[in-house]
Formats: sequence, structure tokens, C-alpha cells
Amino acid sequence: MSRNNKLIFKVFCEGDTEYNYFEGFRKKNNLNLALRPINMDGGGYSNFLSEIKKDGSFNSIAKFIIIDGDRASAEKGEKDKLKELIDYCILQNDKGDTPHILIINYPDFEYLACLHSPKFNKQNINNFIKSEYNYKSVNDFKADQKVFEKLNTKSNSYFTMLKNVSSKFAFISNKIDVKKSKFLINVKTEKKLENIGKRGSNINDFFFILRGFDEKV
Repeated sequence: MSRNNKLIFKVFCEGDTEYNYFEGFRKKNNLNLALRPINMDGGGYSNFLSEIKKDGSFNSIAKFIIIDGDRASAEKGEKDKLKELIDYCILQNDKGDTPHILIINYPDFEYLACLHSPKFNKQNINNFIKSEYNYKSVNDFKADQKVFEKLNTKSNSYFTMLKNVSSKFAFISNKIDVKKSKFLINVKTEKKLENIGKRGSNINDFFFILRGFDEKV
């Protein structure tokens, strides 16, 4: 894709950790991504849905919506709110408008961080982050602007994460068709909320789509 082309991918992510990670990924690969972190504190999935609805689709190839799934099992009523968010994305994709590629990580992004290491084998997530990546606390991890670099050094890599993450237990399934020459992405999304409570993610969809436009990813 030409660097002069104004079309972009938008990435909606929950907060600093995800923002810093994908910003580091964007810079390393010189990708045409626009990142928009959304603070979900107090608003849950409804807040996320509201912000996405407000956002226009001008100049956007696709919208990635990357969220944690733990609220769906931990907070009363959040499962229904998550269903509303998924249904909205399904509707946009069925209409053929700007694709809404929903990525749900369960329990959270910290789990994906652990999967960057070949040493991770179902240990306690918070303890592993501190010991493996040399953080004093998980809060330090969340605030680290160089978190992508930290998770992709030595034997740690997002390639390891993609190899180890289970899409079998993801909350949704996206069937994706990328047409690079036309800058088009067709997506069909299916809910799988019976997987709530099981560790998994469909983060592979993010990298699959980007590789469709840029093979070096």
C-alpha cells in the first residue's frame, strides 16, 4: 500500500497498555494506523459502543475494536452489553459499510502479554508479567510506553503469542476476505458467548488483515 495513500486503519483500544503496544507496533512496521484509545472506566461496553457510533468512517479501510472480555463475566449486566456491541459490529459488517473487526481478549490484554514468552504455561498472569518482563508491578507494565519493545525482545515475540493463543475459545469468529488491490475487507462475524470464562482471543484477525496489505507484518 502506498505511503501516500490517505486510507487508514483505525484501532480502538481500551487504554494506555493497548495504545502503547499498538503504537510501538505501528512505528516498528511503519504502518498507516490511526489509534484511538478509549477509557472504559465506569462505562463498560456501552461506553465503547457509544464512542464507536460517534466515529465517522471517512478515509478508513476498517475499524479494529480491541477489548478485554473479563467484564462480561465479572460485572452484572456486562454480558448483555457486550452482546449489544457484537451485534452492532455484525450489523455494520452485514451492511457492507466500513468493516468493524472486533477483537476480544479473555481475560484481558495482560494474558496476551504473557503469551509473548515461550516460558508461559498457565501461570498466574500478574506474577508472570512481573517476573518475566522485570516490572515492579502490573501498573508499571500498563504505563510502559515501550511495552511493545519489552514484549518483543530476546526470545519473546508477538509471533510466539500468535502461535500460542487459542482462537478456539474466542468469543467471536470472524470470516475475513481481503482484497488488497481494491482496498476492501469483507467480514462476517459470529457470536460465541458460550466461551465466556475460557482463556482465548481472536487477535490473529488483526495481524491477518494487516498482512493482507503489508507482508512484512
